[in-house]
Amino acid sequence: MEVKVFIENYREAFGEKAELPIVFWYSDTPLANTEKINGCFFKGLKTVREGNPISLNAEVIGCGGGKFYTGFTEMPERVPNFVSLKEKYKKTPEMVVEFIEQLGVPLTNRKYLNFVRIDRVETFNEVEGILFLATPDILSGLTTWAYFDNNSEDAVTSMFGSGCSAVATNAVIENSRGGKRTFIGLFDPSVRPHVEANILSFVIPISRFKEMYYTMRESSLFDTHAWNKIRERINN
Repeated sequence: MEVKVFIENYREAFGEKAELPIVFWYSDTPLANTEKINGCFFKGLKTVREGNPISLNAEVIGCGGGKFYTGFTEMPERVPNFVSLKEKYKKTPEMVVEFIEQLGVPLTNRKYLNFVRIDRVETFNEVEGILFLATPDILSGLTTWAYFDNNSEDAVTSMFGSGCSAVATNAVIENSRGGKRTFIGLFDPSVRPHVEANILSFVIPISRFKEMYYTMRESSLFDTHAWNKIRERINN
């Protein structure tokens, strides 16, 4: 897989106005010297979208949930009550605990989690996933591409969880299984203020991307009347 080839294909499929995706991976050395981000670390993705990397760890991430879902800490004791009684995302704290136990968030043994726009990297080595911040039209193309060679009912799925869970946690877990699921996310009201009103996330874990990389040009994203009309609208 070659990064430059993917970018060329992506540009051809979606057009020059489509925002390039972000790649993320863990490492023992930081890609950038990132200042502490208070609250949701998705505030830092503005920097990434502008072309500059960020490197996160437990000290940089100001949100306890963010530290947990990225694998840098155990679950803070306050999370179940906070998610249920304060945020009102689950009916009871016990439901929060049950969700987290079912999810099985793994702890990382690496020191940093890096996010960088895809045109700022040279290889997919060590990448955990590809994050697209997508409008409905772009999301249409991405999901159709994901379904192209996969009839599983969960080929494209959406799960309850925070923004960091929808992106980092789901990708890490899926890769550990060698799975084929892709994930639509950023439905969490707490992360919504940090992205535009018409943006959702679409994450392709690297375990699935290794297959999808080779199917893009075969799919409806190339040489079909329906997608050509959508592509034109994206770029107008």
